[in-house]
Amino acid sequence: MLNQEESRKDLGFGTKITSEQSRLINKDGSFNVRRVGDSSLNSVNWYHRLITFKWTKFLGLVFLFYFILNLIFASLYLLIGVEYLEGISNDHQQHPFWEAFFFSAQTLTTVGYGRISPTGFWTNAVAAFEALVGLLLIALATGLLYGRFSRSVPRIRFSGHALIAPYLDINGLMFRIIHERDSELIDLDVEMTLSCLDVLPSGAKTRKYYPLELERSHVNYFPLNWTIVHPITEESPLHNATAKSLNETDAEFLIIIRATDETFMQQVHARYSYHHEEILWGAKFEPMFDTSAQGNIAVRVSDIDRHRSASLNT
Repeated sequence: MLNQEESRKDLGFGTKITSEQSRLINKDGSFNVRRVGDSSLNSVNWYHRLITFKWTKFLGLVFLFYFILNLIFASLYLLIGVEYLEGISNDHQQHPFWEAFFFSAQTLTTVGYGRISPTGFWTNAVAAFEALVGLLLIALATGLLYGRFSRSVPRIRFSGHALIAPYLDINGLMFRIIHERDSELIDLDVEMTLSCLDVLPSGAKTRKYYPLELERSHVNYFPLNWTIVHPITEESPLHNATAKSLNETDAEFLIIIRATDETFMQQVHARYSYHHEEILWGAKFEPMFDTSAQGNIAVRVSDIDRHRSASLNT
């Protein structure tokens, strides 16, 4: 029968990760895991990559692929013979290669202005194949664009540090979040787990995970900022913890937030973590919103990290 220690929640990282000063979750929310020994085809998910690329990188890749593809087909037309492209004229003082290049672009996109037309079997065969490739690529690009626009991505911003601050008549571990997009998030749930190393009687190290009870783990609406607090009671794993003890156990606080995007009515999530050196002791967050004379509430997003010194309760 499993004892209480063996049945603790491990979040999927396991207990064998004992390297110190190494994060489990990176600052951007990605897992600090690198797969090795797998084939390149299995390790690269092109659809996922193209959906999650930044827009500048995605558009740059599309234009580069479009340019290279037209270079290839233009070279094929020149290899067959430019004389088989009827309508090419020297009146425009344009090199035959560029005439073939722009004919390729018109064929690939099925525009077909009609000034230049292919003659001969091989030229027509290449043009027919290019038109087929163009139709497939247009369908693929349409799907990718739809996937990018229909993908709901929350922009939940976390405070740069988590604080050990006075809370009621005790102390608490707290951090602050805010949604940077205009779209609304509803029904937010948050979980926080302490990951730390523990030394077994044999002297071997193992990683343990302790769920941290929160003052409030669910809110219905999220129009302002939210300060998430773990009260450090006598039952808390952080009771009697110090900055030195967190460093010695390589403590990391793992956070996952689940919510519903009201615009897309899709469930979204965000991951984050605070390593032990990102915990500030004896500090308290400053308010980041105020009410104007017209009754509107102004939230200063840039003040999410603003804090001041505060004496801890003893």
